[in-house]
Amino acid sequence: MVTLKQDPQTEKHLLKDDGIFPNNPKLPLIIYRAVLHLPETHAPAMIEQLFQENGWRNSWRNGIYPYHHYHSITHEVLGIYRGEAEVQLGGPHGIITQVKQGDVILIPAGVAHKNIKSDESFACVGAYPKGKNFDMNYGKKEERPQADRNIEQVPLPDTDPVFGKEGVLLQLWRE
Repeated sequence: MVTLKQDPQTEKHLLKDDGIFPNNPKLPLIIYRAVLHLPETHAPAMIEQLFQENGWRNSWRNGIYPYHHYHSITHEVLGIYRGEAEVQLGGPHGIITQVKQGDVILIPAGVAHKNIKSDESFACVGAYPKGKNFDMNYGKKEERPQADRNIEQVPLPDTDPVFGKEGVLLQLWRE
């Protein structure tokens, strides 16, 4: 069973359009540090269950791609269940941060993300509000302005993927 740190260290980063990646001028990226206390076994299934119970579905297990990409039609959550990685968020001029087992990253539509380097064990679970399908965008000129229009139309989620109706996401994304 996943237990949650009830008052996790929370980081927020408002990542603006850099001319290549739209990022999201309205919604900050949120990182919950060490929020998930995971069991030794079945950790990915436990994260999937947590996300699903909070309305974030269409989950997958893997890592983070080693190239900049973003989704223009949905938000995304990543729950780190094993290892650690250095991740760049917001494109080549964005922030670089370390993530590790127990961290959760809430990525607004449009925010670029890339795995710079990770240990061999690194793995995460990803999911989307209401199980929305996702698209893949790579910062190509021809992706815009359609990607910008898509991002503008993505609805706010009804719940935080970790804390449900009580999560920081609901406060920060509705300010």
